Amino acid sequence: MRTFYREKRYYCGEYLDVFIFPVFETGKRSSGRGKKRKTTSAAQKKLNQKHRERKLARLLHSNFTPDDLELDLTYSVQPENDEEAARLLRNYIRRIQRLRKKRGLPPLKYIAVTERGKKGGRYHHHITINGGIDRDELESLWGLGYANSRRLQFTENGLAGLAHYITKSTVGSKAWNASKNLVDPEPKTRDGKISAAQARELARDTTNNREYERLYPGYFLADAGAFHNDVNGGVYLAARYYRQDGQFIKPKKKGRSRK
Repeated sequence: MRTFYREKRYYCGEYLDVFIFPVFETGKRSSGRGKKRKTTSAAQKKLNQKHRERKLARLLHSNFTPDDLELDLTYSVQPENDEEAARLLRNYIRRIQRLRKKRGLPPLKYIAVTERGKKGGRYHHHITINGGIDRDELESLWGLGYANSRRLQFTENGLAGLAHYITKSTVGSKAWNASKNLVDPEPKTRDGKISAAQARELARDTTNNREYERLYPGYFLADAGAFHNDVNGGVYLAARYYRQDGQFIKPKKKGRSRK
């Protein structure tokens, strides 16, 4: 059985997400999973959450800038159920769409997350939207409770912190709803660029910025993590980078650690 390492790169605005993992190839088929192992429900739940956060972060990075907004909406009178909360949110989004159309603004781009605290907590919404409408006006359009808006703040990890924060306790079958005009980046796949020995070396020290940045010229390392699979012996790497010439954040001074 031949083993090689596959690299998936997602270019998301000023950010780059990279995943490196082993592929175990036989004469019949190729698989990146190796020997199957039953995953505990707790571990699978944690893994699914991590995938959701990464996916949402890629959408945020690919579609929004510091000129855009994040809104938090709460209720004075709580909706009776998930369906009513979803309906009230849709109505609010439609009001924004009508206002943008009336003023000749570009179509609304949004990602909306509905959350509810544990054990029957209160409904609330988080919406990321493109700019163009005054924040006070957007807040007044809600009219069902407290509304607060702020401009998006990008760090070296982009909006990964926001993606984590707004997906803690989502409501409904989907973690978020979004407009259809969003860019959803497709991965660029490359096999064999990273050797098994190189993958193991990278996994030994995920803070070794120089070695990680050597792989992708023009990018600074923001964060990296590694996992060693004891069943198939493979190393799995995930890293996020930001462009050295990016405008969203100021790179740290040379010589300082960029974790």
